[in-house]
Amino acid sequence: APSRRDHRVSLFARAAARPLSTFAASADVDVADPAAVAAANDAAAEQGLVVRAIKEAKKNGEATKEQVDAEVAKLLELKKLAAELENPGGESTPEPKKEAQLNAKQTQDVGVTPKSEDFARWYLDVIRECELADYGPARGTMVIRPYGYALWEGIQRWMDARFKETGVENAYFPQLIPYSFITKEASHVEGFAPELAVVTQGGGKELEEPLVVRPTSETIVNHMFSQWIQSYRDLPLLMNQWANVHRWEMRTRPFIRTLEFLWQEGHTAHATGAEAEAKAIEMVNVYAEFAETIAAMPVVVGRKSAVESFAGADRTYTIEAMMGDRRALQAGTSHNLGQNFAKAFDTQFLDETGTKQYVHQSSWGVSTRLIGGIIMTHGDDAGLRLPPRLAPVQVVVVPIAQKNKDKESVAAAAGEIVAALKRAGVRVKLDDDARNSPGWKFNHWEMKGVPVRIEVGPKDVANGACVVARRDKPGKEGKEFGVSAEPAALVAKIETVLDEVQAALLAEARAFRDANIVDVRSYDELKAAIADGKWARGGWEGSDEQEKQIKEETGATIRCFPFEQPAGPHVCLMTGADAKEVCIFAKSY
Repeated sequence: APSRRDHRVSLFARAAARPLSTFAASADVDVADPAAVAAANDAAAEQGLVVRAIKEAKKNGEATKEQVDAEVAKLLELKKLAAELENPGGESTPEPKKEAQLNAKQTQDVGVTPKSEDFARWYLDVIRECELADYGPARGTMVIRPYGYALWEGIQRWMDARFKETGVENAYFPQLIPYSFITKEASHVEGFAPELAVVTQGGGKELEEPLVVRPTSETIVNHMFSQWIQSYRDLPLLMNQWANVHRWEMRTRPFIRTLEFLWQEGHTAHATGAEAEAKAIEMVNVYAEFAETIAAMPVVVGRKSAVESFAGADRTYTIEAMMGDRRALQAGTSHNLGQNFAKAFDTQFLDETGTKQYVHQSSWGVSTRLIGGIIMTHGDDAGLRLPPRLAPVQVVVVPIAQKNKDKESVAAAAGEIVAALKRAGVRVKLDDDARNSPGWKFNHWEMKGVPVRIEVGPKDVANGACVVARRDKPGKEGKEFGVSAEPAALVAKIETVLDEVQAALLAEARAFRDANIVDVRSYDELKAAIADGKWARGGWEGSDEQEKQIKEETGATIRCFPFEQPAGPHVCLMTGADAKEVCIFAKSY
């Protein structure tokens, strides 16, 4: 097997072979070139590995300070080029003093760009450094790595159990959908046409009918429902599928918007409109429950405007979360489809009087976008901060023994702690890798967002104790010394700390959101709030055209009409007329 030194040599060789001029020519254009951006980002990511490797080599006497500085300079130049490629012609050159500070900071720690300096770059750095995902070879695709997929599995486990509690069963529908199905519902095809991926050839031959690669499944589900539903006795029909979908997005961002992503989509058929409406609302509330109690991500639950509703739905309900840059993220949606798809696909049933009726339907879904939301809600300059109820690893145990005579006793004590926590159902990992220092391990697991760290050293063993450190509280503030290592006491302590971290993350995120929502009574006030990066909340009785005007002029959209409405009276921020309810405008992902 190749040694770590061999790996470093390989990295150095690739770095030396990559001239920076490869990307420089692409920066002198007016329109971002996705291929060039991806290439520059990939090069920066690899150069980051080179810097890490050469720093390690310097510690071992295998590299000089001059070599380290040279590789760091390359990394900074690549990051600068990537930023210029993403924003051609934009203001990308910092002031000299700021640039010097930035260079000094990145020379010390090139892993993650500070969140306050460049939120978008910070987000991508966290995904890379935490090994959540990587770019796929086809533009706009991503590879979800094991740590990122473990988060998705946690989402799946909770959601799947909760869906089944409501009577929903899992099924699977084909990924390839006849193009004629998409065209049956007029508003549906109009809404999805720009995003469709279409297969026109198969087996070396032109297909008689093109096939759409699933963007969503309302059409094919209705085709099957029309065959399965005959009588009111067949209703309600409640199904969910876990699947991948494809949408031809032009501007992509890992987890938030990619050509292919993973999701669940629920589809239900009912005898009455009231039942379909109740199901749509029930499921958006299930999503809100997950967001707040599991992901520690506070959300506003509400109804979408007609302009922002799902193509083919009578009404769309949503959960909207505020990210760390104060943009909104639509984290999950639920739709009352009425009878629109039922009429397009002739999905009918005989009611109790023997009369044919069209079914009423709902559909609802969340996706791997939730992972992006969790990163952007809780992450900090040190990397991820994961809510304990979702974290793949809730506790990491780090034994610390510098002297050989202490190693056996410290290892035994750490092993006992791990065993006790595992018996209690805690997701725990022992990091006893002798190749890395305790400090490196601390930084590594902080980056990965593990909620709690337990440290065990010789003095702790002698005292029957350990040190407990919280990820949400940096430094000494989050450390507690002399915690009893007696199994029952330690398990109780860790369970309490995990609950405290979960509650603290939710409270922090909620306080941040609430501090950045501004009540407005006029369009001028809305524009000022949006320009300041806030969410604007105000009365609305405007037209669809006025809503679109606001989007064109400010970049903000109606995120929702919240279910929880403040007491009136309300005035429409656009017209000054009386308004029945308030909505929230914000810029969004």
